[in-house]
Amino acid sequence: MPMRMLLPRILPGVAGLLLTAAALPACSPLSNVLKQAQAGQQLTVQPTVLESNGENVLFEVTAKVPASHLRKGAAYNLGLSYRYQNGLREDTVGRLTFVSGEFVYDERQKNMLVIRRQFSFPYSPQKSPGELVALPDARELRPGGKRVKAAEIRLARGIVTTSRLVVRQDTALALLPESVDNNMSGTRVLPFFFDAGQSEVRNFLGTNVAALEDFIEANQRTEKVMIAAGHSPDSLDRHDPRLADKRVRALMNYYKKRVDTDSYLNKVSQIDFETEAYHRRWDLFLSKVQQSALKPAQIDSVLLLINDTPGTYAQKEKRLHQLSFYDYLEQYIYPVMRFGTVAVRYTAPKRYDSEIYLLSKKIVEKQTETDALTPEELRYSATLTPLLAEKQRIYETSVATTGAWQAYHNLAVVLQLRSEKEVNPKVARAYQRRAAVNFTLAAHRNPTAELFYRVASAYHRANDKLEALQNYDYAIKLGGSPTMLSKIFADKAALEIEIGQLDDALRSLSYSSKTYQNIMNRALIYVLKGNYPGAADIYQQAIALRPQDPLLYYCLAVVAARQQNESAAAMHLRHAVSLDRTYANRAVEDLEFRDFAKGKPFLEALR
Repeated sequence: MPMRMLLPRILPGVAGLLLTAAALPACSPLSNVLKQAQAGQQLTVQPTVLESNGENVLFEVTAKVPASHLRKGAAYNLGLSYRYQNGLREDTVGRLTFVSGEFVYDERQKNMLVIRRQFSFPYSPQKSPGELVALPDARELRPGGKRVKAAEIRLARGIVTTSRLVVRQDTALALLPESVDNNMSGTRVLPFFFDAGQSEVRNFLGTNVAALEDFIEANQRTEKVMIAAGHSPDSLDRHDPRLADKRVRALMNYYKKRVDTDSYLNKVSQIDFETEAYHRRWDLFLSKVQQSALKPAQIDSVLLLINDTPGTYAQKEKRLHQLSFYDYLEQYIYPVMRFGTVAVRYTAPKRYDSEIYLLSKKIVEKQTETDALTPEELRYSATLTPLLAEKQRIYETSVATTGAWQAYHNLAVVLQLRSEKEVNPKVARAYQRRAAVNFTLAAHRNPTAELFYRVASAYHRANDKLEALQNYDYAIKLGGSPTMLSKIFADKAALEIEIGQLDDALRSLSYSSKTYQNIMNRALIYVLKGNYPGAADIYQQAIALRPQDPLLYYCLAVVAARQQNESAAAMHLRHAVSLDRTYANRAVEDLEFRDFAKGKPFLEALR
């Protein structure tokens, strides 16, 4: 059939298709989506000025846009970024996208869509000041779809750093005193701790097993070994009446086995073993309570319950559960009741000290054998030089040859002192971390509250806050003098403020004394919780202790600024600046004073 005869039949079909296509609604351009979304757009951020909360900056963004902007196959977005260092650096924070499942309809304005979401980004000092911006755009939802951008929107300024005005007064670092004594005999006491309800010797870091093995391998002439063990009052330990005996037997068997395999000077048959198991000893429990950080009234209530209240051992323990501070007993007292102690009485050959320093230099330089000096003499030689680098090499040699806790401790102190003299922050941080590791090795070989406090403080300095918090807790569990425990709780509270755990910090402060550090930190917690009158009252208490402290008056200025009291803020700032001029620059950059920064009282206070 000729082609011209087919044309009349085909053309009507094509015409029908063209008419159908013409009847379909035309696709809305992305620019219309963007324009309609921004026509009634409402963006809010809480807090209006970003604040650091521990190690992060937390905030909530609420975005409302008209529902009329919705189009199939397209979406309106708000990309969130934080800019700092005069806009030279930018961190991507997150994104709000108006697609199904991401938004809800506003309850008051049914024609508005709402997305409310929390965001955070890590805090660092260089990020203050800065600004949070939103970058609007509309895009096609298909892969590789088109995208239309709009002008950025400034949402909030940042960052208020008031939460970082934490006071922490470091205790002075000092080397352990070293001396050389001809009489090398003595008694070595090593504590051990067991898991609840268990009698197996825990053979891992922190158990003193390594220290016991080192002592046995040192082959000191052993005369007598005294082993004792007890149990805690809790049900896991109490259910087995022979648990303390099992713990004694486990320690004795372990000691005998190590002597048989590792000692050539001593024999089990020649050692006098003496053992004692403590069963249901309330006196041991009460002694730990009296050495704890509990308040006198709380200690008295425990003493009254145990000594004067009738009942069986189990009944009295159950009554302890009813005390408001039972969690302290369970967390800090019970673990150390699951103890065992190995005390070894030994004698060692005498040695007279001569040319100790010269011999130690030869040992360090590997020109003579390490056994030319005893471990005590080698450590003592470090006290004979004023050079930190030389002290460090001697203690490193002592650590490598003896592994004694005193060597680890003094090496850590030297490393910490070297970090304080470093100008380069990275080098200083490296020294701090090495110091923390060596304090840890010392503490696990001689577990005391003071040594674990040193571990915690070192990690605290190195900004490793999780490790610091764990070691503060461990130091508290070991117990100690009221003064030591008060300091540990005080520094633990400072750390808890730094990581944003304000309620935990208040609890820790309740177990510490009223020092300048604790008063300042309690006031800071009140500021962060919004109790400004209470914070001002507490700061007034600190004035009696340190009337010439510029930080104190600066904090009072912050409290006044938050109360919108411009004259009081200016008065306190003037006092702070008169004591320390650096607070003038600090106040200029501090967003706490943003409402007064251009006012005459504020400017005059900084002159």
